[in-house]
Amino acid sequence: MVKHAENKGRCHWAKSDLSIAYHDAEWGVPLHEDRALFEFIILEGAQAGLSWETILRKRENYRRAFDNFDPAKVAKYNQQKIARLLNDAGIIRNRLKINSAVQNASAFRAIQNEFGSFDEYVWQFVNGKPIKRKRGEPIQARTPLSDALSRDLIKRGFKFVGSTICYSFMQAVGMVNDHDSACFRYRELS
Repeated sequence: MVKHAENKGRCHWAKSDLSIAYHDAEWGVPLHEDRALFEFIILEGAQAGLSWETILRKRENYRRAFDNFDPAKVAKYNQQKIARLLNDAGIIRNRLKINSAVQNASAFRAIQNEFGSFDEYVWQFVNGKPIKRKRGEPIQARTPLSDALSRDLIKRGFKFVGSTICYSFMQAVGMVNDHDSACFRYRELS
């Protein structure tokens, strides 16, 4: 069992050992590595209708099943590989979500070719620096920025990238600092 400093104030959602570890080390940390950004865009889509805790429990299985989220490899998945994924109990076995991961890999690669990296593309939506939620301001499920990102990703061929999913992605990869103002990570990431 992982020991965590009990005296640290955390965001209210970080309750289990798994979610606390994710909260303390990853959530809201500005991320600029394309493979990791691809992982999050796929996992956020897989999470639709489920809890993030479910995805965290299956995350290592996803990494194994999806070639460590190498977009070049995922873009080449054929129907035989998709059939194997649909039989993999370690991931969410939803045909639409699995097919979208393959389609999103191709769209991701097209963005990399156009912009030089997905990082360059996605961080332009926040002018290259994280947006910090003001003290006392409620967390939103979506914002005009996530609406814009969602519209543009859909236009570029992505699936499972509605505004709410895009906002969750923006929070996860640090484009938005939505830690509670009393959370120790809010100050560390400001």
